[in-house]
Amino acid sequence: MPTDISLSPLIAATAQWLTRAYPSGRGALERSLAEAQSHQAVTLAAWLRYPTALDVQLVALTGPGGSDRLDWIAGSDADHPEVTADSPDHAWRTWVDEVVASWAACLLSAPALAVQAALAVNGTDHAGTVPVAFRRLTQPGPDDHRAAALLRHPDLLAPVAELHRPLLLERLEV
Repeated sequence: MPTDISLSPLIAATAQWLTRAYPSGRGALERSLAEAQSHQAVTLAAWLRYPTALDVQLVALTGPGGSDRLDWIAGSDADHPEVTADSPDHAWRTWVDEVVASWAACLLSAPALAVQAALAVNGTDHAGTVPVAFRRLTQPGPDDHRAAALLRHPDLLAPVAELHRPLLLERLEV
């Protein structure tokens, strides 16, 4: 059984949080490109954060923590005051992982760091699970930058990225 199966809810929720907090305001194609970049960044960050099958099982058992602090930091809680513990929009937010979101923000704002992270994932249990090149993340083209202008903006991402950047740099031995 692939080890990323248990990370799927965490990856989906955290990627969704990023694309909602830093949306692409253009058409469907650019929204899709932004979502792809967010998903690649979150997948890579999750694989680095939970490198072994045991780590994956532990986070699946305990849960990742939710988006409350991230919502407050990014100011997206003001956009959704109706989201409460019993609202339907709350369930997916419980699967958002703050550390993974922070690491993904670091990777989105620094393609060179994303390249190092893509190399580092080779030393995890996820290596070889599925062939992923992370090209939109590590070698973004003009269309990628245009589609994810907010999602890749270092100044806008800084409050989230700085939360756990030292842990990522330590993990990557930078």
